[in-house]
Amino acid sequence: MDRTDEEDRGTPVGRRVVLGLLGLGAVGVAAGPFLQRAESALAQRDPSGLSGLLPGNNGFRYYSVVTSVPERDAASYTLTVDGLVERPATHRLADLQAMPQRRLVKDVQCVTGWRVPDTPFEGVPLSHLLDAAGVRPGAKAVRFSCFDGAYTESLTLEQARRDDVLVALRLQDKPITHDHGGPVRLYVAPMYFYKSAKWLSGITVTDAVEPGYWEGNGYDVDAWVGRSNGRDDAPTS
Repeated sequence: MDRTDEEDRGTPVGRRVVLGLLGLGAVGVAAGPFLQRAESALAQRDPSGLSGLLPGNNGFRYYSVVTSVPERDAASYTLTVDGLVERPATHRLADLQAMPQRRLVKDVQCVTGWRVPDTPFEGVPLSHLLDAAGVRPGAKAVRFSCFDGAYTESLTLEQARRDDVLVALRLQDKPITHDHGGPVRLYVAPMYFYKSAKWLSGITVTDAVEPGYWEGNGYDVDAWVGRSNGRDDAPTS
């Protein structure tokens, strides 16, 4: 179920939300349980992830663009690869775990400003899955869908073949939890974190870029850290 209120649908965070979150962070230690409840209520309307920087969190926080997301485990998870490919495939979690893995340690940068340094991600290079499927002539882009039923993203084919783009299975040297988009999520190291779609369920090769969920709410399609969205953050990759 998608939220119908425009702010809850994921409109880029506003100044009042940011200031409210920072204010809670400044006094949260002293105020105790009352402000913890206030923080939780505010975080529900915070598409930025900035509330993850408040006391008691690890730099990340749970956020969904829908009211609830079904959980998937090794028995129920599947990832489809289809579209303009010679060999469409459906992979289970064990299949992905058996493929060649790559580990990257990069900063994670949110488009709203927060940054989590030196974050390990590990998974299957997206290029490996594309090569195994056999991309057809005329393909130009890749669209990603997610099992929450709402989150989508896209990359050009050239971007998708970079060696720092993963179908990620592990975060901070542990299996990716449901709250962090697991068991499998996209990880696009050189771009703002909204491009790293959570709860990945489909990879579709297409003939043109199809803007994703966050692009529909005002963010740039090409989301290079420090070179998009009007920001000048230091690159992460």
